[in-house]
Amino acid sequence: MSAAVARAPRHVAPAVAQSIRPTRVPPKIRKPLQKDEKGLPIPHTNIIVRDTHSCRLADHYYNTVRDDIMYMTYRHESSRKAARVIRPKYDPNDPYTKHRYNPPVGGDQYFKRPPPPVTVDNVIQLERIQIHSMIKEALTSRSNLLGPIMAFRAISGESERSGNQRSAGGVEIVRGRKNIGGWVRPGQPVGVKVDLVGPKMYDFLGMLVEFVFPRLREFPGLLMPGPSTQLSIPSEATGVVSFGLPPEAMSLFPQIEVNLDAYPKTYGLHIHFITNATGVGAQNRARALLSGFQVPFARR
Repeated sequence: MSAAVARAPRHVAPAVAQSIRPTRVPPKIRKPLQKDEKGLPIPHTNIIVRDTHSCRLADHYYNTVRDDIMYMTYRHESSRKAARVIRPKYDPNDPYTKHRYNPPVGGDQYFKRPPPPVTVDNVIQLERIQIHSMIKEALTSRSNLLGPIMAFRAISGESERSGNQRSAGGVEIVRGRKNIGGWVRPGQPVGVKVDLVGPKMYDFLGMLVEFVFPRLREFPGLLMPGPSTQLSIPSEATGVVSFGLPPEAMSLFPQIEVNLDAYPKTYGLHIHFITNATGVGAQNRARALLSGFQVPFARR
């Protein structure tokens, strides 16, 4: 009588999961990727990073603020006088001064020009935001610029040629243009700056209004000149609103606050809102535009 031999169950390989969707094998790269001057591989395709959604503040401008600004700044003009021709300093028909620089008498006087007629094509809008900071320690060692460069990249989200877009200049180093007291020399690094345009400009403006301004101590708002200030002066005829923030404001940005230990020192910064407003009272129209984005202003 044969005895029954107990056999261990054989190991059954699990069934390979098959995908319902048709798949194909990725193509093999025959040639190795070429490398640029920095040693980074260059992909075979031109990769461009684009926006995945519309900017909230940009939609707010085109849907709400733009119509309100046009209504507030509109001035009906039945006819406008022709601009007075200012004679040049030298006679243009004189052969001895023909190729000489011939400025108008009394200067350009752009600050006395009337504003252009308000139409749907030239409504005031925000063109770019410039952030810059002067680093005094960079005069002794240029390595002191590494901290501000990292902080500005975190705040603005800009880096050189980011997303393979040529319009992105990234964080730039500000260099001296002339000799000042033996401290600043031409070409010497003295600070950093970055220009913001497009959606990143509106994102920075939103962070400034929602996170930085409300938490600044003893911040009444951006100071405005007194009511007796004339509108036909150079400072009032430029569509640029500029102000400065203390070093404590940099630590209030979410990108810096989430990793504050990575930045051992904070720096003050100057912010310039550059608009397309020109003519007499251009800065008042620029302030009206920024007030539509909840930027606070205070009278002196």
